[in-house]
Amino acid sequence: MSVETYPHLFQPIRIGKTIFRNRIFAAPNGCQYLDGRNGPSPDGVAFFERKALGGFASVTLGECIVDRKTGQSHDYQILLDDHKNLPALSAMATAISRHGAVAGVQLQHCGMYSHLVYEKGGQLLGPVDTVVPDVHHTNNDGHEVAMSPDGLRHVRGMTEEEIENLIRAFGKAAAFVKQCGFGMVMIHAGHGWGLAQFISKYVNTRKDRWGGPELENRMRLPLAVIESVRKAVGPGFPIEVRISGAECIDAGYDIDEGVAIAKMLDGKADIIHVSAGHHESDYAATITHPGMFQEDGCNVHYAAEIKKHVSAPVATVGALTEPALLEEIIASGKADIVDLGRQSLADPDLPLKARLGKTEDIDVCMRCCACFSNSTRTRRRACAINPATGHELEEQFTRPPAVKKKVLVAGGGIAGMQAALTAAQRGHQVVLCEASDSLGGVLKCEAMVPFKKRLGEYLERQARRVRAAGVDVRLGTKVTPELARSLQPDAIVAALGAKPVKPPIPGIDGENVFGAEYVYTHPEVVGQRVQILGGGLVGIELGIFLSQLGREVGLIEMLPELNDGGNMVHMNNLRVQIQQRKIGVALGTKALAIRPDGVEAEDADGRRFFPADTVIYAVGQKPLSDEAVALSACAPEFYLVGDCLSARSVLAATTEAYNAARDIGRI
Repeated sequence: MSVETYPHLFQPIRIGKTIFRNRIFAAPNGCQYLDGRNGPSPDGVAFFERKALGGFASVTLGECIVDRKTGQSHDYQILLDDHKNLPALSAMATAISRHGAVAGVQLQHCGMYSHLVYEKGGQLLGPVDTVVPDVHHTNNDGHEVAMSPDGLRHVRGMTEEEIENLIRAFGKAAAFVKQCGFGMVMIHAGHGWGLAQFISKYVNTRKDRWGGPELENRMRLPLAVIESVRKAVGPGFPIEVRISGAECIDAGYDIDEGVAIAKMLDGKADIIHVSAGHHESDYAATITHPGMFQEDGCNVHYAAEIKKHVSAPVATVGALTEPALLEEIIASGKADIVDLGRQSLADPDLPLKARLGKTEDIDVCMRCCACFSNSTRTRRRACAINPATGHELEEQFTRPPAVKKKVLVAGGGIAGMQAALTAAQRGHQVVLCEASDSLGGVLKCEAMVPFKKRLGEYLERQARRVRAAGVDVRLGTKVTPELARSLQPDAIVAALGAKPVKPPIPGIDGENVFGAEYVYTHPEVVGQRVQILGGGLVGIELGIFLSQLGREVGLIEMLPELNDGGNMVHMNNLRVQIQQRKIGVALGTKALAIRPDGVEAEDADGRRFFPADTVIYAVGQKPLSDEAVALSACAPEFYLVGDCLSARSVLAATTEAYNAARDIGRI
């Protein structure tokens, strides 16, 4: 029984007058789903309720602004200074707490990064007079333009009166959310946002009692905010304070000062929530939100160091997924609470599954950052491996199919497996045919790459689930129209995928030239000096992998920019890796010919030569659309999903397959 396997993880903890049922908290997410007053919509309520239903001890609503006139950074933030949001926020608090979780709210002011204030004609306020880079916007012609003439936004240092107003705003917001029924507040004093700007010696160079070299002065505002919040919520009401254990930027504070900050919070904050990094730095952001290149629990050491010096419970966050690691963190005394962010999207049932001993069924976050990028682009929550994320309200009202049908899924890659699994779970009879000798599709070739290990685990888990769901899996079976008709399916889901494009370049068939897919599984064929044709995610990630193996790597891309494939947050992680590994990047460069000793190419300045022992092409995928369309007349219902339509991300493939399978049998 897992309560015995993870005794520390499932030991309840008392904070103030509140008992939390375990040590697994859902870290704050912004709501995104808002109504016309910037309160949570029913979709938003369902998103957070789902985590509570899955067994988290606390679920916190993130990015809630205490003063929209001075502290809002973008449109998609809940406004706590509008009390007409009372019904919507009360619905949120009720939805979370009725499942046994403590509902929390993150109180935030964005300080000098309150860009929406500026865009509405207001003045940016921070600790001191300074400037911040302009935020570009897309005009009606689709071109990015700067809003300020000099490319900078000017920040004015807050007056004494404005600081006192901000302190009162935090207190008023805390009183309001308590009225709404929330049982905890988190004061955001990390990641470079408003209160963190006052704490930072890098930013706060004021000459008065609110800043300067003395930490006591720089901590005066956060401590005053805590006091204001305490007066508003009363004794025993849990107050959590989130800090960066270290800012991880040049001239920012380190863990030693992080400890000093925590010691000043001790006895005032009921929970010291230790994160790390700074959202305005590309490098530091990869520490705040670790990508697939970092180890699990890579930020725990910040909390562990602070834990040695304070008596208040300490929470840790960042790259936390597997119950065994979470148990070890609590058992060893590194922290008292583990906060899960992206993992709560990948599998909101993690606490319940761990408690019931179903750890092998936990969907472990791949840290691909598709969730971040999708919410930035669309303001919709999503997860590459959990297609139900972002559709929690729909899931509550999902009806079983009106008619149970025989379904043929053609292709056993990511899209095919998801389609087969969802269709089987909905009661259909499913046959899954895959031309190769195993399930997993084209991404099987990446499964053994160290930083892709979670992808390999996901493919294995999906294949295991497909079989457990009773799907008739037929490997080594290519679906032709003849085979499809012989099976007499009621519905066909075509998920045939794509094949790599081989560019028509002189020398492409040379003995020193390979496709990316082959190199992933045969890295030993690669010489010391490598040039990769293609600056998309496949080429970049392969280049990083080969660099880890000690190769000298260059990327040649025809376009003026590297292609992020719609995942700009993951691309930030890739750029950091490219820089750290000194991978060469030639943009706006066209390969003209491949020689045994390298690549002849051309850019805006003329012809160039790139020496190489090995040349690898990673220039895209050609959808097997003709083969897929040939199946369209072989069943009454027909669906196209995944790469056979066009090159897809994992997120797009799983989402399309999930939706198609849910549509089968409506009538």
